[in-house]
Parts: sequence; structure tokens; C-alpha cells
Amino acid sequence: MEQLRQEEMEFVASAGALPAALQEFNAALHSLSLPERTTYETMAADAGKARAVYRAGEVLLAAWPAKPARDEIQAKGAETVKAALRRARNSFAGSYAKIIYQRITDRYLRFVRAEELVHAVAALCPGLCPTREQVEAELTVPLADKEGVEISQTDFLSHVFSCRETGNHLVHAMQRPLPHSREHLEKFRRDGRLDLGPAQVVRQGPLGCVYFNNLPHLNAEDATTVVPLETAVDLVLLDPEIQLGLLRGNPVQHQKYQGRRIFSSGLNLSHLYHGKLPLMFYLTRDLGFVNKLYRGLSGEAYDPDGPEATLEKPWLGAVEGFAIGGGCQLLLVLDYVIAEQGAYCNLPARKEGIVPGVAPMRLARFIGERQAQAGILFDKGFPVDSPEGRALVNEVLPSAEIDGAIERIAAGAAGSGVVSAGANRKAIRIGQESPDLFRQYMALYCRVQADCHFSPALIQNLQQYWISRNRPGT
Repeated sequence: MEQLRQEEMEFVASAGALPAALQEFNAALHSLSLPERTTYETMAADAGKARAVYRAGEVLLAAWPAKPARDEIQAKGAETVKAALRRARNSFAGSYAKIIYQRITDRYLRFVRAEELVHAVAALCPGLCPTREQVEAELTVPLADKEGVEISQTDFLSHVFSCRETGNHLVHAMQRPLPHSREHLEKFRRDGRLDLGPAQVVRQGPLGCVYFNNLPHLNAEDATTVVPLETAVDLVLLDPEIQLGLLRGNPVQHQKYQGRRIFSSGLNLSHLYHGKLPLMFYLTRDLGFVNKLYRGLSGEAYDPDGPEATLEKPWLGAVEGFAIGGGCQLLLVLDYVIAEQGAYCNLPARKEGIVPGVAPMRLARFIGERQAQAGILFDKGFPVDSPEGRALVNEVLPSAEIDGAIERIAAGAAGSGVVSAGANRKAIRIGQESPDLFRQYMALYCRVQADCHFSPALIQNLQQYWISRNRPGT
């Protein structure tokens, strides 16, 4: 394992690191020499060596003040140590991620969701991923004051997704219905509705309606919405009486838009800025809620080489007001979209400073590469009446006609049956986005989204474009 270079050693020492602790850290890095052929047997010894690196690094970091109190030199010294720790963790994960994954899943016999997988990794290989307590502590401080301990979670997942065998198994695990979704199913089938707080799900004949219900925040998405929305999608897909899903926003509580339906204002940027959004939010959202809209639910059997065998239904979207950021991302996985006249869509990735989900891979299919780059890299918006906007939606109607259009489309879809709709969705996806392509994208997304989430540029962007505006209702 590569040690700190001499100039790095001198710089960290000048930042106030204790010489003995610094020497111990560098010696631990040097001793982390991993074999070319790794096994369960070699993992125990190498995990011990890696743990020595993590401990020595923690001792160095503990000698400095908390992040907000560090001066410029101390901050750079701490970042140098954290970068070395990240290299060490990635070196170990690069050698052992597959073995660790097999161990935790009983050689692929169990399906473990990503958010539970990283905690199981922390228990099996202490220091490779943060503990639950460390992650919870980070959620109590603003984004600018975080140490970034969650980065090692998504770095590990990147290694899992980089391997076809483990990556496709994890994607399958994330497409399984949530355990509590099956518990809710009987009540939902009996009552025809379920209030999940930030999301509501209602059955109207053959139509299963999922409503964004984060009303004080313009139906934004955050850590409070991701599980309710995924649960609502599960219920629509599991209920045999439902043939078509609908995604729509409920009327919001906002001075400017009071009582109006709003589709989605995307990511809750206030929660992001104030540190309330865990890094794993991005992954669980795109692998769970969004991917279930696009690909449906996976079954008990896992066949990595067979065709997709998912339970899926077509999805309709009703865009009223706007579909910003994550809301716009959702349009790319829906089958038919109607929009209110005057509505608009955009992906303000440049202003937000993050990667807009899987949109960089999907948007060009709808509006072409040049316009997709303009939207993602240069903040171009897409009013639904514009040529690009019309490529994102199927119909643009006066607001008074939206309800009637939903009924018309639902009635038409109900006559064709779920089986043919699911079969044709699978056939269309073959040429669009194979499971392997999605897995490879997620391997990259895990890395780059972590870098963006903890970047000083993101803090600056949020302060410049969002917080300083003190936008009401968020």
C-alpha cells in the first residue's frame, strides 16, 4: 500500500500531527500489502492490517479540533489523512468486496438491501464502513461541518457494482418489495387507500395513484419521503386489481402555490444544506423507488443470465406546476406523461452541484445529446410547450382537462391487460438500458455522487443559488 509521500508527511506534521502517531500511520499503510489471490482465509489477516491503518488514522484526526474549528493548515492536514484512509479502504475493498458480499449474503442465498449491506460490512470488517452511530452523528451537523464518513459506504458499493456477479445480485435485492410493503398490502387491498405520510396511495378502479404529499416543501424528496414513496410503488405493483400506476403531486401548502397541485420540486435542498440528507439517500432512491418504476419488482428466484423476470405495470405521470430536478428524472422512467399548460421541467445539476440521478444516461434518449448536455451542464430549462419539453411529455392540456385525461388513459390501458404491457416494457428496455449498463452506471454514480455531496463547491452553490434566496416553503 502506498505510504504518504515525504512532502505529505512534512505537511501533516506542520499541521500539528504528533510525530509518533504520524509514523505509526505511515508504517500501517506500508504493512497493508494485499495478495493477488484473496480468499476467506486471507481476509481475516488482511482485515486486521487494514484496521490498524484505520485506527492510526483516527488517532491523527482526533488530535485536531472538530472540522468547523480547524484553521486552514489543520483542515488541509486532515484532508490529507482522510485521502490516505480512503485509498486504503478502496485498496482493501477492491481485493475483498466480492468475498465480503458473498459472506454477508450466504453466497447469494439472501437478499440484503444496500443500506443494510453497508452496516453489515461495518460489523464484519470494522473500519471499512462507518457504524450506524457514526452516520447518525454526522446527520446532526450541517453539511459543511461533516467529516464525510459516509463516503466509505458508497465507495464500497462502487466495488460491489463494478463486479457483474455481486452488482446484479444487489440490484435484484433492491428491486424486492420492502418487507413492510407486504404487511401493508392486506389493509390497502381492503380499504383501497393508505396514507404513508409524505406519500399517499389510492386505488381508483384499475388505476393505482401514488401522490407526492410533502406539502410544506413543494413535494420535494428527502430522507423522510424515500421509504414511503417506494412502499407506495410496491403496493401498486403488488395489488392484482391494479393495472396502471399514476404518479402525481397533491395540492401544496405554500404562499405562492397554495392549494395548487405541484408534481415535484426535486431534492429538498434545505435538508441537504443543513445536513439532514444521508449520502445513501441517492442510492436507495435510484435503486429502489425509481428503479421499481422503471423495471418493476424482482422475484424470489435470481437468475443472473436469464431475461428479466419482473412484476411490472405501465406508469402514467401528471405534471402540474413543475417537475424540477428529481421530479424531471422521474419523467424518464414513466410510460406516458400528461402535463398542464405552462408547466416546466429542468435538471439544475450545475446550480445544485450534484449528479442528477440516472438522468445523465437517460435524458439524451428523449431530447438528444446536445440538448441533454445543455440541460445538465448549463441549466437549460424545458417548458412543456417547447420542442424539448414536448419530447419529455405526451400531452399538454389545460389544468381543467387533466383529470379527464387520466381517466381516459386509464380506461384505455385497462383493456389491454398487465401481461402484455409488462412484456412490451421489457422488450423496449432491451435496446435502451440493459441491467448490466445500469449496474455499471451505478458503480460510477456511487463514487462521483459522494465526491459531489461533500464538495466545498456544493456548499458554495447552495449558499449562492438557494439558501441566500430564503425561498419560502422549503
